[in-house]
Amino acid sequence: MNTHKFDHIIIGCGLAGLYSAIHASKHGTVALITKTTLELSNSYWAQGGIAAAISKEDSPQFHFDDTLIAGRHLCNKTAVDILVTEGKERVKELIELGMPFDKEKGEIALGLEGGHSRRRVLHAGGDSTGREIVNFILKYVLNNERIKIFENKFVHHLLVKDNECFGVSAYDFAENKEFRFLGNTTIIASGGGAAVYLRSTNPHTSLADGVALAYNVGAEIESMEFMQFHPTSFYSESGETFLISEAVRGEGAYLVNHNGIRFLQEQNLTELAPRDVVSEAIFNEMKNSGEPNVFLKFDHLNAEKIKSRFSNIFSETMRFGIDMTKQPLPVAPAAHFMVGGIKTGLNGETNVNHLYAVGEVASSGVHGANRLASNSLLECLVFAKRAVEDSLNCKTVKSFSNNIEVAKPFKIEEEKQNDFLNAKNLIAQLLWNNVGIVRTKEKLDFAISELENFSYRFTLIENEYYSNRILSLLQFSRLLTSAALIREESRGSHRRKDFPEESLNFQKTIIQQKDKPIKFSNIN
Repeated sequence: MNTHKFDHIIIGCGLAGLYSAIHASKHGTVALITKTTLELSNSYWAQGGIAAAISKEDSPQFHFDDTLIAGRHLCNKTAVDILVTEGKERVKELIELGMPFDKEKGEIALGLEGGHSRRRVLHAGGDSTGREIVNFILKYVLNNERIKIFENKFVHHLLVKDNECFGVSAYDFAENKEFRFLGNTTIIASGGGAAVYLRSTNPHTSLADGVALAYNVGAEIESMEFMQFHPTSFYSESGETFLISEAVRGEGAYLVNHNGIRFLQEQNLTELAPRDVVSEAIFNEMKNSGEPNVFLKFDHLNAEKIKSRFSNIFSETMRFGIDMTKQPLPVAPAAHFMVGGIKTGLNGETNVNHLYAVGEVASSGVHGANRLASNSLLECLVFAKRAVEDSLNCKTVKSFSNNIEVAKPFKIEEEKQNDFLNAKNLIAQLLWNNVGIVRTKEKLDFAISELENFSYRFTLIENEYYSNRILSLLQFSRLLTSAALIREESRGSHRRKDFPEESLNFQKTIIQQKDKPIKFSNIN
C-alpha cells in the first residue's frame, strides 16, 4: 500500500479544485488528485464566461435579484449574497493577477446571457473562458512546491470513521497500484454528472463520482431532481455534439424552426429567457414538428465579429461543413449542469466532519431550481476559498493510525469493461427518454423499475473498477429519478407535464441520505 500524508486532499482538477489547492497551499501541503488529466474538466470546457457585477451600470444587488429569479425561489439567499458580493472581489483579484479577459476599446468586455438584466459576463479567448481561466490558474499550481498533482488516479472510497473523514483510497490505472492519501481536510471538487445522459455537453468523464463517494459515507445529497439542460447543443445525425454557448444569443442570434419562424416569439418569449424556459420551448417545438432539432440563425449579424467572438464554435461547426455566419446552425437541448449535489453549508462543509464539497458537485444553495448562466465558475472561486478558510478552524483529525483498516485490494478486470459500457448506454438512453426535459409520473416510475432491473443484469465484483462504476451510475440515477418523482410540480429545470405549475408545498429542497428516509429542508 502506497500511503501519503498531506494537510489537504483535493479531488478534482477543475477550477474549484485548482483554486482550492492554491488557497490550501498557503496553509500546508496539498494532494491534488484527478482520475484523468488536468485538462479534462467541465471548467476547462466552459465557453460562456464568469458573471460578476463589475461595471458602473451594475451592482451585486442586481446580480442577486437575477440569480433568485432564475432559481425560482429555491435559492439560499444568504449563499447568493455571498456569491455576488465576494464573487465580485474574487474576479477583481483575478484581474489584478493578470487574467487576460477579453477587452473592447481598452475596457473588459462584458457579455449578456439569458436571465441577466445587465451585461456582466466576462469572457476570455472569445468562447474559451473556462480553458483560459484554468490555464491561468494552473500556472500557479504547477509552480507551487506545496502542491503535488496525482493524475490518472481514481478515488473509489472516502476514508471515514465515526463520521470523520481522514482521507481517500485511490487506484492508479497505469501502475496497477493502490494509493492511500491521509489528511486533515478532504475537499471533493470532482464536477457534475450530466454525461450520464445520452446527449450531454460535458466530457464523458462527468459521471457524478463525487456524489456517489459522499453518499456512501453518509453525506446528505440535495436537489438531485434539478438537472439543467442547455438549450443549444450542436445537433448532428451521427450523435456527435458540443456546446453552442448561450453568449451567441446574447450577441443577437435567433432561434428558428424548420420553417424559419422565430417560434419563441409566438410564445411571448425571447432568446434570452432563462435556460429552463428556452429548453422546454425547444423541446415542445421539436415534439410538435416531429423534427429532431431547431436552428440558430446568425446571418443578420456582423460575420467578422461572430467569427472573432466565437472562434472555437466557428471552427468546430466548419468541421461539419457549416459556415454559421451564412447557414442556419442545427441545435437541440442537451444535459449540461447538475444543479444539486452534496449538500453543504456556507463554507462548503458537509455533515461529515473534515469533508467539504465545492463547485458543481456541491449543492451550496446558490442555484436553487435553475442555475443562472455563468454563475458556475464564480461559485468555484467563492466557495473554494471559503472552504479552505473554514477547514483551518477544524480540530485535527483523530489519530490516522487508529483509523486505518486493512482493505481488500482494488483491482481492474478488463472483461468487465463491456458490462460497464453496456450499463452506461442503457442508463443514458433510459434517463434521456424518461427523466429528461419534461417528465411524468408514468415515465419516472418506469425508469425506477428499469434501474432496479439493471441491478440484476450485471454480475458485479467487489472492489473492482468497472463494477464500482456501474454501481455509481445506478446510484446516481436512482437519486435523480427518485427526487424527480417526489417533486410533484414544475419548477426551474424540473418540469412535470402532470404537474405543470409551481406549488407552495414544494418551496423546499429534497434531501437524500444513505439508509435514512427522505427529508425536506425549508428555504431561508
